[in-house]
Amino acid sequence: MTESLPRLFLAPMEGVTDWVMRDILTEIGGIDQCVTEFLRITDQVMPDHIFLKNCPELNTGSRTRSGVPVFIQLLGGQAQALAANAAKAVELGTLGVDLNFGCPAPTVNRHDGGATLLKYTDRLFQIVKTVRQAVPSHIPVTAKMRLGFDDPSRCLENAIAIQEAGASWLTIHCRTKTDGYKPPAFWEWIPKIKEKVHIPLVTNGEIWTSGDFQSCYEQTKTMGYMVGRGAVKNPFLFLELKNSLNETTFNSADLSPAGRHQENLEVRTYETINKFFDLAARTVSPKFATARTKGWLKQISPISDKNTLFFNDIKIITDPKDFQQKLSSSLKN
Repeated sequence: MTESLPRLFLAPMEGVTDWVMRDILTEIGGIDQCVTEFLRITDQVMPDHIFLKNCPELNTGSRTRSGVPVFIQLLGGQAQALAANAAKAVELGTLGVDLNFGCPAPTVNRHDGGATLLKYTDRLFQIVKTVRQAVPSHIPVTAKMRLGFDDPSRCLENAIAIQEAGASWLTIHCRTKTDGYKPPAFWEWIPKIKEKVHIPLVTNGEIWTSGDFQSCYEQTKTMGYMVGRGAVKNPFLFLELKNSLNETTFNSADLSPAGRHQENLEVRTYETINKFFDLAARTVSPKFATARTKGWLKQISPISDKNTLFFNDIKIITDPKDFQQKLSSSLKN
């Protein structure tokens, strides 16, 4: 598509893209970069074990077992505290620090974090600048924001402020906080932002299929593209996107979620979810694995009647052993 192919990012999603999910999805392939779930920062430097719980990949060079880089994402409203924790993350080995200015959760926003900061351009500047100064120059400091809190036109001044404060690149979720996750994503703001800033941009929002990606790319042409919920519904989406970027002779029919190939995709997806459960149960706990796997099954349940029936049947199971047996049965049906 271009001489310099865009990079593909797995979105940080609280309660979803934990290290187990990152491990499973990057093993499938197509992902160039991961960002952790946010680490909530108040007024103290977090102890080492909190960073390691949030990002076990720090033990393996800040990369997943497949070698994909992982940045630690910090969320909060106090510049000095964020800077101190960013410095600590670097000491522990993170390859980069990402700052969350996009989370729309009411609890987060009420406590001076996430998208509420988009109402204060000067604070965005101060936070990014302070963190940038606290982190060695070779370590990227990046940011993720929405178009605004309730006014998308704020994205221009906010993007300029983040750039001038020294951010290495900026990810833009193409909705406001008040938009939540309702479609559409307003990709048309990306060219307007590109006219105002020169740092690389990453486009995020409403990329569910290769067709969505093609449309988004043609409209935005940014350095990278971030995908979250689309990759949960179709764990092979990044592989499809990567191959479409490489313009290889790739038969993605067996990965397509449409038509007669849906059944094969569902089989692959259930195989992946079973693998996720096994890894989470072994490395975290069976109860954790059960809860997170139910969350994944809920995400794919609307795709087909079969998925809906299976989720309705398994969601009431609380014992991890019974849950695992039922989950394993999904590969036999």
